[in-house]
Order: sequence, then structure tokens, then C-alpha cells
Amino acid sequence: MISSGSLLVVDDDEMNRDMLSQRLELNGYSVVAAESGRQALDLVDRQTFDVILLDVMMPELNGLEVLRLLRAQATAAELPVIMVTARDQSGDIVEAFRLGANDYVTKPIDFAVTLARIATQVSHKRAQQALRESEQRYELVARGTQSGLWDWDLQGNEVFYSPRWKAMLGYDEREVGTGVEEWLGRVHPEDLPAVQADIDAHRLGLTSHFEREHRLLHKDQTYRWMLGRGVAVQDRAGAVRRMAGSLTDVTEGKVADALTGLPNRILLLDRITRAIYRARREPETLFAVMFLDLDRFKMINDSLGHLVGDRLLIEFARRLEHSLRATDTVARPLFEHTIARLGGDEFTILLEDIKDVNNAVKVAERIRRELASPITLDGHEVFTTASIGIMVGGAEYDNAEDVLRDADTAMYSAKSRGKARYEVFDAEMRIRAVERLQLETQLRWALARDEFCLHYQPLVQLDTGRLIGFEALIRWQHPERGLLPPSEFIGVAEENGLIVPIGWWVLEQACRQMKEWQRTIPGADSLTICVNLSSKQFFQAGLYEQVERQLRDSGLDGHFLKLEITESAIMTDPDSTCSTLNRLRTLGVRVGIDDFGTGYSSLSYLRHFPIDTLKIDRSFVEKMHSDPKDAEIVQTIVTLAHNLIMDVVAEGVETIDQRDHLQTLGCEYGQGYYFSKPVNAEAVEALLFNGPNACTTAIDSPQHAAAGIPTPHFRGHRAEMN
Repeated sequence: MISSGSLLVVDDDEMNRDMLSQRLELNGYSVVAAESGRQALDLVDRQTFDVILLDVMMPELNGLEVLRLLRAQATAAELPVIMVTARDQSGDIVEAFRLGANDYVTKPIDFAVTLARIATQVSHKRAQQALRESEQRYELVARGTQSGLWDWDLQGNEVFYSPRWKAMLGYDEREVGTGVEEWLGRVHPEDLPAVQADIDAHRLGLTSHFEREHRLLHKDQTYRWMLGRGVAVQDRAGAVRRMAGSLTDVTEGKVADALTGLPNRILLLDRITRAIYRARREPETLFAVMFLDLDRFKMINDSLGHLVGDRLLIEFARRLEHSLRATDTVARPLFEHTIARLGGDEFTILLEDIKDVNNAVKVAERIRRELASPITLDGHEVFTTASIGIMVGGAEYDNAEDVLRDADTAMYSAKSRGKARYEVFDAEMRIRAVERLQLETQLRWALARDEFCLHYQPLVQLDTGRLIGFEALIRWQHPERGLLPPSEFIGVAEENGLIVPIGWWVLEQACRQMKEWQRTIPGADSLTICVNLSSKQFFQAGLYEQVERQLRDSGLDGHFLKLEITESAIMTDPDSTCSTLNRLRTLGVRVGIDDFGTGYSSLSYLRHFPIDTLKIDRSFVEKMHSDPKDAEIVQTIVTLAHNLIMDVVAEGVETIDQRDHLQTLGCEYGQGYYFSKPVNAEAVEALLFNGPNACTTAIDSPQHAAAGIPTPHFRGHRAEMN
């Protein structure tokens, strides 16, 4: 049944509210009820209503106060309000009308009168709305008179085209006839189906008017972007006899970037297409496309605000323009070129008629020099760099999108190799890009198909060899490539956001497994499970609730869970980090900083963070004997941790000498191939059944060998430790 209208009933009395709502619904209205003024205001922010019935007498926020707030948002014509009041509240009625009420009803409610008043307000609102829409349609037609006009006689299938309509396409009065093909025959083949569909839909009465942006072929054989608008004209019988409207040239707005004034993607692709055609006519002709992406733009945008970010993009565009000018006083361009902004912090440069790749490389070097000097924005001195991909080509390309794709691939190669550099595209990059895309697709299916598994690496007390816990490390049981370490796929997961659901899966599985070991294996009830959190997980809303839910669902006590976060992630937003860590501590969860020493930490913040453990990065452990500086760094980290009442875990312990040296330096705990590589749950259980000192007393035992637990001499691919 079609609704008579959408109503909001606001009354703090539940009986009155429910009774009125039910009777209104029986009369065909769609009703939403609110028990307070505050709830009513929230509903109005989220939903559209035809009429509001608003009780005057309510606690906290009374009806008159609610009405005053409503009228700050919508007029009486836009949102009618009928006040509900007692018979002796004439003063409230007067005040309500002063505040903008449309009508009122009194208690006890006369339902027939109330229905009539609601119907009147709904009808009046809809009439006003129809009038506004009609005025808007007429305004569109009126504005169209400044553009080209057309009037289509559907019976005779002839179209009148105004002189302006013809001139916009480069023709004079006598060069365009009266057939509909003069218009539709010039529409770009890609746009024609949509134009015809929109015209047909309007003629059938499915839309209030015809409106469609499309490309029309100009006399000079280029396409111009046009905005076509029109309305159907009916006879007395309701049959559509004519359509009339306007045509407006919107090419400039379509091909220019609103922020920087540079050409946009549409114009760039057109220029690249022309360069390809020229290369086919003149095989010796080369062109280059440079794809540029600002490094660290998101951080600047987030920290200084979007307005400052916009100003940075404008200044970057100006520096690109300066880079493409020679050093002489005439400032003539180095090459015929097009600088375009694709969106966000992505820019491109098309260089035409170049001799070889060195021409493009020289431009890239000039851009790097231009960016070397700081940019001052609202008193902030900002340094920025760009990752640049260079594609040099000619007639071998079929379309402009492929050219842009290859330049983009080269840019991502530059970014992955450290940013602030340029890379020239080669065929190997395309192969790697395709493989990466395939990996991303497979990775999305992997979670759904339960292809991930966890391996566990023991954490050991160095002076006794006693097992204190495990670090949970993800592996991917790829259906074709076998067991993959995280180094093969975590980078892709970080980029596409899959790291978040994968991370929650790891936490869930690790908590459940540790609880199971505690329940079934003697002595396992004192062990800790360590789980890595990605920076995206750590800063995601609802982190505390996710961890709490996993602990509750698994039954694991929070004191047996340690969450490890990288040093760089923890320093991204120190104040927010401190608040989050303190909340996690209320669950009993312990926190460690992973790969400590490889990032940047402010000691003034570090001493305030509720941190339990610093984990020394394996790169320092590996070189302790060969480089005294690394030994000094390890000693410094140990001393710092102890002064801050934290314990220390060393990663990558692979030899007995490293273990002994770490003990000498005061490091309490370690993990690494000297004790065990990461192993599956079955191997862990075999280890646990040997008792808490299994990592020293039984490391060469037959049980370890059977379970796949390595001896101290085991060496494997280092990536498996990640």
C-alpha cells in the first residue's frame, strides 16, 4: 500500500505515543515515534518526514525548545510541525505559532480532526515541493537560452537547432540540417547508448527531465563535452509530442583540474592518444609520460589540515611548471609538454618529440632539484619529495590508458625502492605488477578459504633456557606455491587493507590455541602468547572491543596475551597511543615494542607509555660480534629498558655466542633459530610435553626431531622468522 505520508510522533508518554502511532498507521501513514525531544532531533538529522506531531510538555527538552531548534534547520513549508497541547495551554499555542508551528491539536485528541489537519499539511507540503521542482525545471530551460537551443518535433522527426547550437560545433547556419542525426550522429560512440536511453526514459515518463553529459564531434574532428538538457511537452491527451531543451559546452570544466588549473585526466588521455597517432605516422617520433606521486602527502594532509594540503598541491604544480622551462630569460619550454593532475597527489607529465629516455631523466632530475627547497605553508616549513615513474614509448602502444598504466607501474617501483627517486619502465615491471595483482586477488580468497595457518616461535629465558611463551606468526598455505612466509604477502595486505581482517584472524586463532594448550598440557598455564598488531589495526576504531571479545570468546586470561606494535607505529600519534595502551592494560594485556631501535622514539613519550617489553631487532643481534657499534646499541637498549622497568627480548638469536653475549649485556629473553624456528601447533605440543626446560634439555632429542623442531645448527630462509 502506498503510504499517505511519513510522520514523526514525539511524546514522552508511552501510552499516548503508541496509541496515536497505531491509529495513524491504520490510516495509511508511515510512523516513527520518539520518546524525547533529543531523540526526535537525532531522527530528523537522519530521516525525512512529511509532518511532525510534537508534544509541548516533555521533560529535559520541551516541545517549544525542540520546535525552535527544528526551525533553525527547516522552514514551515519544508517541515510542517503540528503541536500537541492541553486545552488550557493557550499561551503555549501562541508561543508555538511565533516559533513557526504550522498547526496544533489539543488533548484529549480528537482523532478525526487530527487526521484532517495532518492531511492538510501533507497536501500543502507536497504542493509546495511540486511547485519548487517545476520552478527548477523552468530555471534550467531559462539558463539553456544562453547555450544552444533545440526543439524536436517527435511527430515529424525534425529538430530545430538554434544558430548558437550550430556555432558551438563550428558550423554556420546553412551547414546543419533539421534531422535528429545532426545531433545523435555526432555523439561519441561510447556515449550514444546512454544518451538514447535517457531520452527514451524521459519520453516514457520515467524521469522528470532529460539531462546527460556527452561528447559531440566538432567540425575540426575533435570531441567537445556537452551538457544536454530537455523536457517533454505533452498534448491534452497526455501523449508526448515534442521535446525541447538546450546544449551547453562544458569542455573546459571537464578537462581542467579545479584546484590547480592544470589539465585533468580526460585532456591528458586525449593528448597521449594524439602522441600515439603521431608516432604511427612518424615512426622515429618518441614521447614520454612521467607519473609523479608526492611522498608523505597523507601525513602532511592529516597533520596540517586539508587546506594546507591543497596549498601544497598548488605549489607543487607551480614547481612542476617551472621545472619544464629552460634557464634562459625567455623561459621557453624544454619540450612540448602537458602537465596534468590526475587526482589526489598524483600528477603526470607528457613530453613530446623527445630523442631518448635521457631527455625524460633530465626532467626528473630538474624536478628533484626544484623540490629540494622547503615550502612554507601557514608558517610551517614543509619538505616534500616525489616518486617518479618514467615510460618512454611510441607507435607500439594501442591506447593511452596502457601508456598511463606503465608509467604508474614504474612510479610504484620507485616508491617501493625507497621513494624520492625515479624509475624507468621496463617489461619486467609489468610482469611483476601482474603477479602482484594476481597475488592480491588470491589473498582475498585465502581468508575466505581458510588457507592461513599459524606457526609459533618459542621465547626463552636466556640464563635458564626455560620456555616462557611463543610468538604467533602467520603462514599462507598457498594451493599452488606451498607454505609462504609473511614476507611474500604481508606487504600487499598492508596496501589493500586486508591486513586488518587477517590480523584479527591471527589474534583469534592465537588466543584460542593458547587457551587450548593451557587446558590440556601440564605447565602450559604460565606461558604467554605474543601477537603482532599492524599499525592499521592499532589505530582502527574498536581495537579495545576487538581484543576484549577475542579474550572473552577464547576464555584466555588477558595476562597471558602480549600485543606487539612496531616502534614507528607507536609514535605516529603518541597521545592517542597512550590512551589506547592504558585501555588495553585494563584487560590485563601486556604490550611490547617490536623491532626496537629501527624506528624513531621520543624518550619523553616512551617513559609515559605503559610498555612491558622492548624487543631488540635482529639486525643488531646479528652484527654484535662484527660491529662494536651494534653491541653498544644492544647494551643501550637493555639499559634503557631496565631503567624504565621493562624487560628485553632479543630477536634472531642463532648461535650460542650470541646467546652468551646477550646474557652478558643483561638481556633476559630471546628467540631465534638457536632455540627453534617457527613451528606448527603439533610441533609445539611435542615441545611442551617435554616440560618447561625443553629448549635446553631436549633440543637434540628424538622427540624434537620427530616434531620437526630444529637443532641449534639449523639454518633456513631468514624470511620464515618474520
